[in-house]
Amino acid sequence: MIVPDPSVSVVAQVIQLAVAPVFLLTGVGATLGVLANRLARVIDRARALEARREAGQGDPSAIAEELHNLSERGRLVYRAIALLVLAALLVGFVIISLFVGVFFEVELGGVIAALFVAAMLAFIAALMVFLREVFVGTQGLRIG
Repeated sequence: MIVPDPSVSVVAQVIQLAVAPVFLLTGVGATLGVLANRLARVIDRARALEARREAGQGDPSAIAEELHNLSERGRLVYRAIALLVLAALLVGFVIISLFVGVFFEVELGGVIAALFVAAMLAFIAALMVFLREVFVGTQGLRIG
């Protein structure tokens, strides 16, 4: 049954419940921005190396090794982005479920909890993949 006209206090309570997931969305969005920048840098570096290889500049084996490294990093960043997008979608479903539960008088507590846990697991997995990408990126780091 649909609640015909929910009171302002009920709507305010649902909005208060939705604030924490919205803050999580903000964090996910910021992390997505970081990863998008890292992916762009990987792509730019790979294009520069491919141009050097085609021009016959530099050691071909060193260029091939770095391109392989960049390819792995690109795949890792892509996986992290996909996991973050999944986390954001799940958080969005949490917020929608909060409102649906109140306005349609449906008990969705278990669904909301499961969606939130799934969102957090996706977020944690994305951070772990991101950490792996950082390790791969710093493995071949030569300073000096």
